[in-house]
Amino acid sequence: MTGTPPVALAIAGSDSGGGAGIQADCRTFSDHGVFGATVLTAVTAQNGRGVHAIEPVRRQLVLAQLDAVVGDLPLAAVKTGMLASEDIVDLVAERVPSLPNLVVDPVLASSAGQSLCAGRAVAAYW
Repeated sequence: MTGTPPVALAIAGSDSGGGAGIQADCRTFSDHGVFGATVLTAVTAQNGRGVHAIEPVRRQLVLAQLDAVVGDLPLAAVKTGMLASEDIVDLVAERVPSLPNLVVDPVLASSAGQSLCAGRAVAAYW
């Protein structure tokens, strides 16, 4: 590949076990020759056996990350994953007009079936 690679943004949670979330999105981007930028929405303590803890990122910090990336990088596409809270779902929804080629992957539960969304976040998707 020559020249500057396309840039994709993942807006999702972190999987400390590395099997999903931002980590998996970045691997997929890289495998396809795409530069991956990230906006972290939650930090999880998880492994192949389950999710042990979840800490959503505050809305203001998610907004600051999003503004920093959108204001600096020529985004070709954006993918969402675990948005973690109603506030973060609402924030992303407010920004949809400025997010090119948006792919919404509403990650609501882990592969083991544990909820990854706090409170009314699930209802906010619909």
